[in-house]
Amino acid sequence: MRQAVIVEAARTPQTRSWKGAFNLTHPVALAGAVVEAVVGRSGIDPATVADVVMGCANPEGAAGGNLGRLSALRAGLPESVPGQTVNRFCASGLQAIASAAQRILADECDVVVAGGCESITAVQDEMNQHLARDHWLAQNVPDVYLPMLDTAEIVARRYGISRDAQDEYGVRSHHRAAAAQAAGLFRDEIVPVATRAAVMSADGRLETVDVVVEADEGVRPDADLRTTGALRPQRQGGSVTAGNASGFADGASAALLMDADAAERSGLAPLGRFVGFAVAGVAPDEMGIGPVLAVPKLLERQGLSVDDIDLWELNEAFASQVLFCRDTLGIPDDLLNVNGGAIAIGHPYGSSGARLVGHALREGRRRGSHRVVVTMCIGGGQGAAALFEIIR
Repeated sequence: MRQAVIVEAARTPQTRSWKGAFNLTHPVALAGAVVEAVVGRSGIDPATVADVVMGCANPEGAAGGNLGRLSALRAGLPESVPGQTVNRFCASGLQAIASAAQRILADECDVVVAGGCESITAVQDEMNQHLARDHWLAQNVPDVYLPMLDTAEIVARRYGISRDAQDEYGVRSHHRAAAAQAAGLFRDEIVPVATRAAVMSADGRLETVDVVVEADEGVRPDADLRTTGALRPQRQGGSVTAGNASGFADGASAALLMDADAAERSGLAPLGRFVGFAVAGVAPDEMGIGPVLAVPKLLERQGLSVDDIDLWELNEAFASQVLFCRDTLGIPDDLLNVNGGAIAIGHPYGSSGARLVGHALREGRRRGSHRVVVTMCIGGGQGAAALFEIIR
């Protein structure tokens, strides 16, 4: 029986949107950098790539075309390599990897590059504009257009997640990410990117500078409860702040997937094996709880329970939803987001799911884990979860 394995994974650093080092970098350049990296690192013939599948939450605004095809060309792959773009909003990168794995399992191809990219700098101001909304949905299912910040406030109120608990989780995310960064645990997954950035000079002039971006910008080693607790909620009377929510970020991630036999013939040692994928719908106004439905759906089909999973990566869109999902699913705290998450590192929507896959496989190998789960909440009211087995 065919198996789909991940033989390489890479990502760009994640930079702050608008003010960060990728504020002048086209999303296709970011996507191209990670596609080029996973193919180049593997040493395979680029012409053997059957497809490039890239996820993006806002592909039309971000890429100006088919991100998958454009990133393949930007990476220098032969013109014979096709590409496609998929959109499951925040889970787009995870969906891309699952879709690529499923094509391999279906014996349609042997080699696929899959991942995701998002430049929030490029698209955020254009999102959820009134003219882009369907009138019937706006009248009958208006919550589908709620900003994700508002859904996080609803989850906190509806399920009794306190401000203190959210702040404590946010500070911990920064501390864990800072410790991982200092220990070099992100080094193997990050591809440095040389680019030009717009910065404000000391005398207030806007100028451009050449930079090489090598590390995530949002991680704050000095985060503490006092300063985090003093932050003003984004909504009057609310509890969600910049200290307990994911930061806007720009970045890209990719993985090289192969049929296991093809990888063996090429002399490549896989990081892990794709096992399964599940998605579920939830009420749009509490989109953050999506993993609570997706994870049991995934595990049931595999005959597994939460106790059978050795490591969890649950995207930290907001502390309120992470805490609810953790406690409802019964995920052990010491196995969840062990090196921090999007609250510290940032959340470029379409890229995050693919970033979590690459990190979970590497961290799972370091820990001697067997099974890892990556799970995402999804704007509009969905959850997604994928199961992988570590190959050592």
